[in-house]
Amino acid sequence: MSRYVAAIDQGTTSSRCIVFDHRGRIFGVAQREHEQIFPQPGWVEHDAETIWRNTDAVIAEALDKCGLVASDIAAAGVTNQRETTVVWERSTGKPIHHAIVWQDTRTADLTVELAGSEGANRYADRTGLPLSTYFAGPKLRWILDRVPGARARGEAGELCFGTMDSWILWNLTGEHITDVTNASRTMLMDLRTLQWDPQICAEFGVPMAMLPQIRSSSEVYADITSGALQGVPVAGILGDQQAATFGQACLSPGDTKNTYGTGNFMLMNTGTTPVFSQHGLLTTVCYRLGDQPAVYALEGSIAVTGSLVQWLRDNLGMIDSAEEIEPLARTVEDNGGCYIVPAFSGLFAPRWRPDARGVFAGLTRFVNRGHIARAVLEATAFQTREVIEAMRADAETQRLDVERVTLKVDGGMVVNELLMQFQSDILAATVVRPVVTETTALGAAYAAGLAVGFWQSTDEIRANWAEDKRWNPTMDPADRDHLVHEWDKAVERTYNWA
Repeated sequence: MSRYVAAIDQGTTSSRCIVFDHRGRIFGVAQREHEQIFPQPGWVEHDAETIWRNTDAVIAEALDKCGLVASDIAAAGVTNQRETTVVWERSTGKPIHHAIVWQDTRTADLTVELAGSEGANRYADRTGLPLSTYFAGPKLRWILDRVPGARARGEAGELCFGTMDSWILWNLTGEHITDVTNASRTMLMDLRTLQWDPQICAEFGVPMAMLPQIRSSSEVYADITSGALQGVPVAGILGDQQAATFGQACLSPGDTKNTYGTGNFMLMNTGTTPVFSQHGLLTTVCYRLGDQPAVYALEGSIAVTGSLVQWLRDNLGMIDSAEEIEPLARTVEDNGGCYIVPAFSGLFAPRWRPDARGVFAGLTRFVNRGHIARAVLEATAFQTREVIEAMRADAETQRLDVERVTLKVDGGMVVNELLMQFQSDILAATVVRPVVTETTALGAAYAAGLAVGFWQSTDEIRANWAEDKRWNPTMDPADRDHLVHEWDKAVERTYNWA
């Protein structure tokens, strides 16, 4: 009898396989990191073949650690870093270029060109997205323009394009498929029809022969053809942030979660009608279960949060491991007047300033390592506040109640209790961490398990969710206002740099 569901979580810095039981608890996990490739300033790439080898390996390792075989697994779900773009040969499965990562900014001039006289929101009414280096469509266009012969081969149907879910699924099953959540991050899909938009593809210069078939987030796509999970159906696909929203049981309009990972991503379920933001947020597909209507979300995407801690470790050498930042930050009472704005690849939501670059502000001789560590953590919370304020403004017009939001949090940084308390303080809102914080993988597992009847309905997902700890605000409102004012001054110093 199949007693478990496997989730393949292909992330920005690593690939993992996590095995979940029926209660949504982790039974086993394996993980491998991959190299971050920086060919030029602002360029970020991954070796897609290495990522696939790592993925194949962690599947086998996770099952081996648990003492399981394929027949113990009811289904597999896939979740992934979303906008990262790969193009490969249909006949050989070989990529024609490194994958271009979502953080990459090489398409800045191209997005201006595509915007033309209509500006960055030229396609927002159909895609829910502003023209930005963040999304997959411009990255695909760059590959077609720069790799010799790519355009002709793409038009001839010899090449496949995909975000990382499509790449993983191709290698698992041989099928060229994506789901609505990942397709909604390309700038090439119409949010209402949930199909590729021929006019946008033509204006982007993207041959539609390269594009994967768009499917729902929860259905049986195909069986795995080889490896440790051979014969197991892949039955769920969700982009990582949508997967975390699903895993957090944010299944009703107004439900909101924030994932603290390489970047931060806040999503609010807005129901079955897309809500188009007036305050710098993205409109995206949240999930679609089989042939049910799609559920949409407003999203605030922040480029640099957890990766700022990595930068402090790897580039400055101020800590030896990410876990050291909290005790270091606790050596001081406050940030000492120091603010760090990590606009390494511009600012994402809600400001959308590709010209911004990172700054340290307010430095004096008084500032020490502890203050800098604290400022690194606080930068995450300040950026999150900007996003939730934008959500509140948009939600007012939709009569969605987010004024009294309880923010569900997940991701690697939520073990940092100093950050979680400061987040609650600066939001003036309750922050809640669930028992299972690996909600990205859990969401993919839920999508797959629902498709094969391992879970009977979303009611079971709600029942599985359990609170671990909550933080309530304790900061004086005057102190909060002062800190936010100083943060805003620091952010303004980043503008017009690039």
